[in-house]
Amino acid sequence: MTFLALFWLNVGLLALFAVLVQREGLLGFAKGGKWYLTWFATGLITLMDELTSIFYVPAEAHRFIGTRAIFFIAITSLLMRVLSTRMVEIAQILELHDLRGGGVYSFSYFVLGPVASFVAVASIMVDYILTACISTVSAVYNGTAFLPMGPAAQYVLIFAAVWAVAGLNILGIRENARVTFGIFIVAAIVLLNLIALGVLHIDPQSPHVIYESGASVVRDVRHHGLPHAIATLTTGVAFCVLAYSGIESVIQTAGLVESWRDISKAYWFLALTVGIVTPLISALALSAPVDFAAHEEDLITHWAAVVGNVPFGVLVGVLGSVILIMAVNTAYVASSELLERVAHRYNLNWLVATNRRASLYRIHILNGLMYSGIIVLTKASQAILADMYAIGLLASFCINIGCLLIYRYFQGTKEIRDYHTSRTGTLALEAILVACFVYLALHKPYGVALWGSVVAVLLCLGIPLSRRYGPEAKEVRRSDYPMEMLLALGETDGPLDVYFRRPGEVDIVTGSPNAAFVTFFSPRQPIPQKLAPNHYRFPIQGGSVYRSIRAILALLVEELEGREVHVHFGWPTSSWLDRMAVGVFVASLMRLPKAFPRLTFSMDYSARADRPADAAAPGERVAGS
Repeated sequence: MTFLALFWLNVGLLALFAVLVQREGLLGFAKGGKWYLTWFATGLITLMDELTSIFYVPAEAHRFIGTRAIFFIAITSLLMRVLSTRMVEIAQILELHDLRGGGVYSFSYFVLGPVASFVAVASIMVDYILTACISTVSAVYNGTAFLPMGPAAQYVLIFAAVWAVAGLNILGIRENARVTFGIFIVAAIVLLNLIALGVLHIDPQSPHVIYESGASVVRDVRHHGLPHAIATLTTGVAFCVLAYSGIESVIQTAGLVESWRDISKAYWFLALTVGIVTPLISALALSAPVDFAAHEEDLITHWAAVVGNVPFGVLVGVLGSVILIMAVNTAYVASSELLERVAHRYNLNWLVATNRRASLYRIHILNGLMYSGIIVLTKASQAILADMYAIGLLASFCINIGCLLIYRYFQGTKEIRDYHTSRTGTLALEAILVACFVYLALHKPYGVALWGSVVAVLLCLGIPLSRRYGPEAKEVRRSDYPMEMLLALGETDGPLDVYFRRPGEVDIVTGSPNAAFVTFFSPRQPIPQKLAPNHYRFPIQGGSVYRSIRAILALLVEELEGREVHVHFGWPTSSWLDRMAVGVFVASLMRLPKAFPRLTFSMDYSARADRPADAAAPGERVAGS
């Protein structure tokens, strides 16, 4: 029975991969003079990252919550599918604003500015550091599971692996999509055979253990009140979220695909592969009669030997080591690309110096030193590294989803009609992620210490650099000055009209020197084009359009005392339910007449046939406020 099942399984897999290999354009294609990865290649890269979690997360989750880890790893998979829909939405937003790649860093910079983006960079860097550390440690433990090797020899192998991968990157030798696809074929065959053996040789008690894993959670939720239910769910998800580390890698590679729709397809690919395989392998392994305490570091490898034989266990261990070392290489490459993006933005040219092979060798050496230091500090403990890893991962998730909520508050769905998700669902997801982050922060001091230290260092270095060298400073220097507007208005006689216009509106209705048109813009975006001599462009002050308006009005009252000044705002036409910020903004405008009683205010709407179709009503947009 076992032989026949495995025979036909492998025949089917070989036939499937034979068809895939012959398919033209499977991994990439050329279009418009550019080379793009397909959604399959993008999903494949992330899948190989996520598969690494199988080799350490089930044991680590079992260490804290026992067999309930079976249920929560499956539930967390569903939660990650919800998260992936928000990642697709973020990819669409970034593409609309020509911000391809960069993931959480680019999005947090776009929505919140440089300071918050440094927190995002810190969270991502913590992820990359701990990805490399835990993957290296786990690779050695799984690869040497059947060898009589002491801790000293394992330490030597761990540091050799870290610096061997660093050396390959310094030499400019990097994996490509075809190599990844080849390893994926081997991994798919081995892991599906492992699942088949696990099902065929399942212990008689395993189905009951799997059932009781979910039943015990349901009993807790139903019979101990809402607070206890929330605590149970938060605890379970917090300890299992690490099983899907790497899910954010898809959006990091958005610059390599043609459009955000490929990102959506890649996430569906992950949902139907690793989203099913990880819970299934975890359930079979954690329900097996295994001494979990003795095999915490090589659980899957040992379980493979139990359901198969020792040679098969060795094969699974070697495969795990290869996949985990690939994750180490991914951490080197991804962190170098992130730091390169930051360095170019803030003119840190010394950091991105390259060698003769066009390798960012300084960043790779810096990464190798950080990885080695963390491994020494944690004594190569897989348990401590896993605790630290989850903090940075959840922090990056919270920042991403929080930025999406802020964006939707200000912009609604006006720019993302093609694809958008429920705002209520996004808020609920953010609440779950924040609760998990807070719980782990209270119970995992090592993780908080590392994440907090990296955040503090980057903020201390980044804030002065952003103020001096950041692109925001350049845009501010290119802007107009309020005194220029005051001098121009002061040289005229008669009533004055001040019109507030949002970026993108081109209806400068009069070139009269008695009129001024004011546009506020975010320094994080290019300065709007100057449309007329009486068009003035000012950077947003205090992070709010409303505060910026008040500052200009106060200056008008102070410097043009005795002059009749008529202030004009546009009539908002957006749905206040969709763009909640519009309602808040208009409510704020209602306070202006009391604050500036000497000024005349009006809210206008002009029906003109030649009105630009893509320009919303003046005052409607409040991005950056």
